[in-house]
Amino acid sequence: MPRLLRELSCANPAARLLRPTLCLPRSAQSPWRFGTGPPRSHWSHTTDILLSEVEFVAYLDAYLWPLPHAVVFHQGPPALSCSQMSATMGQCYYNETIGFFYNNSGKELSFHWRPKDVVVVALGLTVSVLVLLTNLLIIAAIASNRRFHQPIYYLLGNLAAADLFAGVAYLFLMFHTGPRTARLSIKGWFLRQGLLDTSLTASVATLLAIAVERHRSVMAVQLHSQLPRGRVVTLIVGVWVAALGLGLLPAHFWHCLCALDHCSRMVPLFHRSYLAAWALSSLLVFLLMVAVYTRIFFYVRRRVQRMAEHVSCHPRYRETTLSLVKTVVIILGAFVVCWTPGQVVLLLDGLDCKSCNVLAVEKYFLLLAEANSLVNAVVYSCRDAEMRRTFRRLLCCGCLRWPTHKSAHYTASARTSASTRIILPGNGHPLMDSTL
Repeated sequence: MPRLLRELSCANPAARLLRPTLCLPRSAQSPWRFGTGPPRSHWSHTTDILLSEVEFVAYLDAYLWPLPHAVVFHQGPPALSCSQMSATMGQCYYNETIGFFYNNSGKELSFHWRPKDVVVVALGLTVSVLVLLTNLLIIAAIASNRRFHQPIYYLLGNLAAADLFAGVAYLFLMFHTGPRTARLSIKGWFLRQGLLDTSLTASVATLLAIAVERHRSVMAVQLHSQLPRGRVVTLIVGVWVAALGLGLLPAHFWHCLCALDHCSRMVPLFHRSYLAAWALSSLLVFLLMVAVYTRIFFYVRRRVQRMAEHVSCHPRYRETTLSLVKTVVIILGAFVVCWTPGQVVLLLDGLDCKSCNVLAVEKYFLLLAEANSLVNAVVYSCRDAEMRRTFRRLLCCGCLRWPTHKSAHYTASARTSASTRIILPGNGHPLMDSTL
């Protein structure tokens, strides 16, 4: 009976499926001790003898059973080595240091405080503290004043909460940047970036939610105080679900730990496609805001002109239109100034622009995006006359007492403030009773 069937590799899975087999060492001159099995080096041969069951029994009868020692054979090939596994599947680098990924992306990792690091941290700490104080004041004003317990102010409060979260996240970044970055673990690094991404996403998404809700109220000629609470709460929940999803994706899925060729230069552990997706989503939010506020503007202007044709011309109409134009320009202008530079460099890095020196400006553009959390407080809340009076009352800790006649004058002026309301007297319905 011929003993040699065919010569195949022990590591070949197709060979093991043909019949029950055992791979034995090819070289008879390489002695190995029975009872312990062949040395590991024997299994590394690229070619071994593949025996059938009948031939294996004959082999035992002829050579092994006369020996007094127990015989133990290792059936099947051993586990693949690291190099073999790397060849068959993508290798992941979960146990590497942060410096490994920074070197891979070509981003400099400093081990001492440089002048530009000190400047960035000083500016970042200043902006973070201002963001925290301002948005804490807004949240306290909304909670303490019953006039603000309305659905539209829930969204303004959520915007303040998202910006407050952004201030905390950026403050955490400032305490873990510069030379401290090299001491971070991979989980700590993902935590630092995840907090920042989640907070900024929540802030941007809330801006879109406010624009959508204002559009619905204007088109329905509906007071903000009469907005359905359930709809506003649903918007808020949707904002945070989207923010948490985008913030957690890189740490669990959308990273480059198993694909070093796709690592970002600005964020060395993130996949470039994530940066491109985040930049495009922010651009989409901006375009939607432009569309929404543009439609609001033309709708209100058309209604004001229609009312002016039926009643005597009043300076109020022109004042209303100019106020609306100013509000829309401020809202969209603040978003463009604060977010466009960062979105551009994120998109360039996500598209792997080799000639673009994105690392030279990325820290300053991130600081500008964080400053948007301070600008939001001014644009959306501080322009409200009643909100400003609430701020003064809170900052004075109750020491300021408003006389009765001043309070009455304030109430009357608040109802007719051109900068905060748009009134269409033709049908008696105000389009809005708070800031655009």
